[in-house]
Amino acid sequence: MTLHFYEKSKRGKVEQVVQLTFDERNRSRGKAMTLSNESIAWFLPRGEYLRHDDVLKSECGQYIKVIAAQEPITKVTSGQPFLLTRAAYHLGNRHVPLQVSEAGLMYQPDHVLDEMVRGLGLVAEHIEAAFQPEDGAYHSHGPEDVHNHKGANGHTPRGLNSHSHDH
Repeated sequence: MTLHFYEKSKRGKVEQVVQLTFDERNRSRGKAMTLSNESIAWFLPRGEYLRHDDVLKSECGQYIKVIAAQEPITKVTSGQPFLLTRAAYHLGNRHVPLQVSEAGLMYQPDHVLDEMVRGLGLVAEHIEAAFQPEDGAYHSHGPEDVHNHKGANGHTPRGLNSHSHDH
């Protein structure tokens, strides 16, 4: 039998854990096996996805914690902060999901991107690690603001009225 989950919860006694890659967490709907080998499926509102440490509540009141699985990623490092900033700019310009930390930048492996950052003078190495990229400036944080793109001044930034969320 598969447990079904339709919402995230901020509280509840976690009974199980599911370990998911970024691609698996980056879906509104999906299926997986918990660490205790139980089948689960989640059906979140369109545009909402899972993050490391989220808790899902099942239709029968069970709670499951989502953790980021170790997966292949490219880690970019440099002793020069300016080079890391420059690489972040170029990767962001290509809309690459990017994890930013004091240790460096991380993204899903791509030989073209690896060559680009090496060409900028940085070190790109393939490692296994949990991957949780930045959400981005206009990411939705829940069903109440899936289509709320208003900035701090209460206005919608230019160009956002005509784009689509159908990814």
